[in-house]
Formats: sequence, structure tokens, C-alpha cells
Amino acid sequence: MILAIDMGNTNIVIGGIDNEKTYFLERVTTYTTRTDLEYSMYIKGILDIHGIKPSDIEGAILSSVVPPLNETIRNAIKKILSIECMLVESGMKTGLNILMDNPKTVGSDMIVDAVAAMDEYPLPLAIIDMGTATTISVVDKSGNYIGGIIHPGLRISLDTLSSKTAQLPQVNLDMPKKVIAKNTIDSMRSGILFGHAGMMDGIISRMEEELGEKLNVIATGGLAPFVAPLCTHDIIVDDNLLLKGLLKLYIKNHI
Repeated sequence: MILAIDMGNTNIVIGGIDNEKTYFLERVTTYTTRTDLEYSMYIKGILDIHGIKPSDIEGAILSSVVPPLNETIRNAIKKILSIECMLVESGMKTGLNILMDNPKTVGSDMIVDAVAAMDEYPLPLAIIDMGTATTISVVDKSGNYIGGIIHPGLRISLDTLSSKTAQLPQVNLDMPKKVIAKNTIDSMRSGILFGHAGMMDGIISRMEEELGEKLNVIATGGLAPFVAPLCTHDIIVDDNLLLKGLLKLYIKNHI
């Protein structure tokens, strides 16, 4: 089993995975002020909760969009596992041909998602990752990563709506019963969830029109199960996509 960690701006996803199955998947909040000792306590706690001993883990790999915390997390892993944590960065073997203006600027999470998706699903692909930002990446029928979009995430949109308006409250993301809502809270839920679903449907349709072919659509991230059912496109939700990509990169680059 390897320890696979995806560090985003809002949450850090921590999972244990091998070629047979995913053993656990947990999230902790990303705080840049936490020390390596504090993060080591969180990681150790997750392992203890799931009955995982340090000796059960043979390696670790980190994907991150929060560079100031990279060494903090790697040091935390070394404290509890006594192993060096591999970092997803430019120069790694990915098997992915990245056709971008500057391939080094593509987010590591988007690369990891693409590596996993193209290994498990038919090409061409649109890969949606719903985190702090919602990203949609495209891998063409030849296995080339050809680009995508970055959109404000669902949660950040909702939080901004509440914080920047005096009369709109904080709301949770319960599934709206219908689009035309009868009160303020349901109106906000409907607007955010159906609005985000409409954005995703519209972007995917435009991508298909641009490519001249239908895309197989995969969605991942903590918010994907809320929005994918509201879309008109057929979307496969794969909660473990990023962990599977990290495992594949670990195996491909492990010496």
C-alpha cells in the first residue's frame, strides 16, 4: 500500500491505495500555518482510525497546488513513516503528452486526474475536478492533454455570495427539489447547484463542438456527487480518480 496525498487549497485528501483497492480516503483542512508535527498527528490519527500500521505502507506520493506546504507535509510523512515522500512535479514520467503553451504551469492535480482517467476510460475524455476551483481538462483520442478550463468552484461561489451580500445567509448544499425556488435559501441552493451544472453542461457541449466528437465525461472531487446528477450529460463520478492517478505515477517513477 502507498500513502497518496492530494493537497488542495481547501482540503488535503489522504488515502491508502494499492493495485487491489482503496483502503481509506479522508480529508483534513488545509492550513498553511500548521507545522509538520501538527500534520504528522493528523496523518497518524487517520492511520490509527483505519487500523493501518506504518509498516503496512511502502511508499508515499504528494500532489500539491499549495507549494509553501510541500516540505511541511513531506517532513510530516517522514516523521511517522521514516520514508521519503515523492512529489508530483515537472520532469516526472507521466506517459501523457501535454500540448500546452507552457506544460510546466499545468496543475499537478489536473495531470494526475488525466493519468488515471486515460488508463481507465475510453478516449477522448473530459475530466472534471470539483474542488476550490472547478477544472475541466480534455484528453484527445490520441492521448494528448490538450487543455481545458478553470472556473470558480461551487463552494467558493456560494461563500462569496453569502459574505458579499448583507441579506443572504450561509446555506448548506442540500439537493434542491426544483429550479424555481420559493424562498431565499432554496433560491441560493438552486442557483448555485443548477447554475454550476449548467456551466458544466455548456462547457462540455462547446468542447465537443470544438473537437467535433463526443467526450466521455468523468467527474471527481468532494462536490461532484452533488452536481453530476443535475447535468444533462452522462457523467461518471469517480471519487478515487486522483488516488488512482497518484498510485500510477508512484509505480511509474519508483526506482
